[in-house]
Amino acid sequence: MSDEEPDADETDAEEPAAEEADADAVEAAETQEPVSEEELEEQLDAAEADLEAAETETDLDAVEAELDKIEGLLETADLPEPEDDDEEDPREALEGRLDDLRDDLEEARGPYSEDVIEEIESANGTVESTEWTDRGREQLAETVETFVAEVEEILDANLAATVSSEIDDPVSALEDAAVEVGEVSLDPDDDAETIAALVAATEKLQTGIEDAEEWDDLETREQLQAQGFYDVLDHRKDYPPEWHALKVWEKRDRADMVLLALDSLQSNFMEEHCLDALKRMGHADSLDAMKERAQRRDEAAIEIIGKIGDEAGLDAVIDYVDSDPGLAKPALKAVGEIGSEEATQEIADQLVADDASVRSQAARALGLIGDTRGIDPLADVLENDEADEVRASAAWALNQIGTERALDAVRPYADDRAYLVQTEAEKAVASAEPAA
Repeated sequence: MSDEEPDADETDAEEPAAEEADADAVEAAETQEPVSEEELEEQLDAAEADLEAAETETDLDAVEAELDKIEGLLETADLPEPEDDDEEDPREALEGRLDDLRDDLEEARGPYSEDVIEEIESANGTVESTEWTDRGREQLAETVETFVAEVEEILDANLAATVSSEIDDPVSALEDAAVEVGEVSLDPDDDAETIAALVAATEKLQTGIEDAEEWDDLETREQLQAQGFYDVLDHRKDYPPEWHALKVWEKRDRADMVLLALDSLQSNFMEEHCLDALKRMGHADSLDAMKERAQRRDEAAIEIIGKIGDEAGLDAVIDYVDSDPGLAKPALKAVGEIGSEEATQEIADQLVADDASVRSQAARALGLIGDTRGIDPLADVLENDEADEVRASAAWALNQIGTERALDAVRPYADDRAYLVQTEAEKAVASAEPAA
């Protein structure tokens, strides 16, 4: 037994002590006076601030302990019951916020070396199970060789891996890389930069494998060739060539060619870049295709319809403003960008939505539309909404509408508790001052 190993008697003594400490904590929780809704909100605010400031896994563990404590307090909290079905249940609202913070906490964790290993193993499974063309085998060999070299450099190790166009070689090389990552025992805090570098290398590996030529891809590429998709390339050394061609067609404002790539290439990588290109272009030629995708609750298509800004796209997105927040927010933004006054009432109805971020986006959409019928509901939100982010959006929207009546509704808030509301009020006041 080494000097660093604890004595068995010491270990046995520690276990009852830990159990006794847990029992004390439970007893303390049971005997503590029930907390109020306001106290729980304050504790959630503090946990949220700690989560935003967290820099290490230890910090995140401390936040998790805070959330566990709040969950225990919430179970015995003295909270009012809603008086009718339309009134929000304070307990459900607090539980929802607690769940959101737990989700944010999980997103903040990692990445870990185990994540890198899992991605390498996933890539290896794809290499082994896919039928590749001869060109695809060469692309795989180049991709894996580059990845192995990056891993060696990052870990200062020699994997002694050889890679050729034979499938067994890339598979073995990736297996060696996964083993090496596991053996170095990287700490998520102390080795965060190393893990981040490995994650970046693994993402490039996945992209390279995804873009290597499969037998299933061959027909698609021949069709794209026949339709002139690759004609904009001076040479085919760019990798992958589809991405390079897509960039050229975007610069030429050819939405038809971007849509051709979107419909033809069954690659998540290319689909993402095609949709990003269409979003930047906002080209009317893509409207019909995006309306079709929007029917399938496609968030990217909804955003693109907003960027196009044509009233012909309104019907494709307006129904989603009353959907779940994940779809409601991009739909509200899209409707605002389209700017049709026909949507004013449906947007104004969302100013009383349960989700504050939805209410905020609804206010901004009314500001973009600019319909003066939105002034009164926006003024009501500015005066009464509990969330300062929503009130700030309402103030911004009233300034965007810009009539004297709209500006009069904002000006009294120059000393508001929320800085963003103050800022908008000051803009409204300044607009009434004569130019120097």
